[in-house]
Amino acid sequence: MGILGSRFQLSSQGPEEATEGTSTNRKHSCECKKRKRNAQCDCDSEQEEDDGILDTPRRKKLKSTSKYIYQTLFLNGENSDIRICALGQEWNLHKVYLCQSGYFSSMFSGSWKESSMMEINLEIPDQNIDTEALQVVFGSLYRDDVLIKPSRVVSILAAACMLQLDDLIQQCGETMKENISAKTVCGYYACASIYETPIVACMMWLLSLFTIHKLVSICYRVEVMEQLIQSSDLFVMQVEMDVYTALKKWMFLQLNPLWDGPIKQLLADADAWLCKRRTDLCEKEPFLNTDEGVPFRSVFNFVRLQYIINDLASARILERDNILPPDWLTSVYKNQWFAMLRTEFENDNGPQEPNKDEFEQSSMRCGRKLIKDGDYCWRWTGFNFGFDLLVTYTNRFIVFKRNTLSQPCGGAVSLQARRHLAYRLRLASFDSRGKLVCSRSTGYQLLTLEKDQEYVVMNLDSRLLSFPLYVCCNFLYTSPQSDHRPDSSEKDRSAHSVS
Repeated sequence: MGILGSRFQLSSQGPEEATEGTSTNRKHSCECKKRKRNAQCDCDSEQEEDDGILDTPRRKKLKSTSKYIYQTLFLNGENSDIRICALGQEWNLHKVYLCQSGYFSSMFSGSWKESSMMEINLEIPDQNIDTEALQVVFGSLYRDDVLIKPSRVVSILAAACMLQLDDLIQQCGETMKENISAKTVCGYYACASIYETPIVACMMWLLSLFTIHKLVSICYRVEVMEQLIQSSDLFVMQVEMDVYTALKKWMFLQLNPLWDGPIKQLLADADAWLCKRRTDLCEKEPFLNTDEGVPFRSVFNFVRLQYIINDLASARILERDNILPPDWLTSVYKNQWFAMLRTEFENDNGPQEPNKDEFEQSSMRCGRKLIKDGDYCWRWTGFNFGFDLLVTYTNRFIVFKRNTLSQPCGGAVSLQARRHLAYRLRLASFDSRGKLVCSRSTGYQLLTLEKDQEYVVMNLDSRLLSFPLYVCCNFLYTSPQSDHRPDSSEKDRSAHSVS
């Protein structure tokens, strides 16, 4: 009745009321038309909004196909057509999914007897592979994504390599890269070496360690130490003598694995151990020539001794320790003596021609840690053929200065009009886990400096800079003997880059 009543009431309206209602509607229509042409009628907007709502699809997240496949086919094993047995466990799987693996694809597609078998027993010779790793690897064939725990990545990588799953191998590599730390790096490096996966991340992490002494407690494999010590990319935070000292500690730990003293006592105990060998055993033979020392020769061979004997105190320590064979030191002393004579009498003013190979193998490695933002000025000790190089950090600039007359110097200073220098400067900062936060490098450069001339090496962006900041430098002050040419012409440019 309510609806009918409303209709009756509307029909029973008088002519005047009906006319009034009609005129009201017309009035509304006219008001809309009187608006600006670029304006839109509210009625039209509401209509379009309603149409938009009707045309908008409503999404409801249903159970994904991937989850259904993983649960039904892999976990429950429904409609399985192959059983895989390994390490005392069975998996009811499906050939169509297993064929994603290169290992199973070749097995099922060829004339192997396994291609027609309903049950296959896998031999697992790799001790790194366990049932948990196989569970993850087999399960990865039934789902879109796999979560790999850093603590399980080695086992999973081993299983993925055995079954030839390239995508999973790549994901394991990314997991290792993201979780490299002091506790994991050696295990990851060994794993990557065994399974021939990229080890660049591990090497770069080790090379970017901000103090060489940390390698003592982290690295234990001789081949790892060889690659690190020979690299010019190694972050050396003091001078080359610190590389030698670190190797002496490392060697002591290898030969005395039961040592458990405080780390501050390590160097003193290593020196006492060497001294005892010399006195109690009356051992005059250099340690690296003994049966115990031979395995370490290859590592010590990459120490850049020319930058140790240029400091008197360090040279005396080398003689006292009697670790290195005498012929090693004799050849280094000879080469350094001739380099000094060339500088003095043949006007060898330093490298002028690009020779990146020589730079990588023979450059001086040194560094400095800047605790906080501020003003710093320093030089590295040792005889550098009269090139007194001062390094300054101030106002986010790093500046090289060839000191000749403006600052006091404890050693001889070259008064030649110009000196040439090959260098590379790198900066790095790390988080609490030792992970690289930011880094910058000048690359390999050639630089010419006049007396007391300064040169801005790097201008730093304050937004990207964080402290403590580690500054690592490589320098080459003299030319290789075969490449030396007298500096007969004065060059107009003071520095240039070498690609």
